[in-house]
Amino acid sequence: MVHSILVALADAIVAVLRDGTFSLPFEVQRGYCPVVDLPALDGALVTVIPKSLAISAATRADGFYDCAVDIGVQRKVDPDKPAELDALMKLVEEIGDCLRGLRIAEPVAAAWLSLENEPVFASEHLAERSQFTSVLTVTYRVRR
Repeated sequence: MVHSILVALADAIVAVLRDGTFSLPFEVQRGYCPVVDLPALDGALVTVIPKSLAISAATRADGFYDCAVDIGVQRKVDPDKPAELDALMKLVEEIGDCLRGLRIAEPVAAAWLSLENEPVFASEHLAERSQFTSVLTVTYRVRR
């Protein structure tokens, strides 16, 4: 099946994360909507969501497609256990380190441009839902 550039990139990120080695277990999936209320899981849930696309001229014939993808990291937690939250913060950083500088070759050739972590964690999710939520936004450039 032919996908958009953003969907193909999100799928490639899912594959990279599935193959990676991290300090905590997690389930990874591509989606369109961040999960808001989670059941208790053994590990975290990582959702990869296409976010935005900006196109600029590369030459007269082709352009730079700057593709932003959100990576949400979520897990039910006990807000009174800082060590649990610290471990999730470390996982978010490890995911960022895994993607930072990564060149993706298939199914679309993409070069890493930037990474943001906003919010580092959503305090309202922690207070209202006992849920850790952090969002990484990674931007890759595709030339076509």
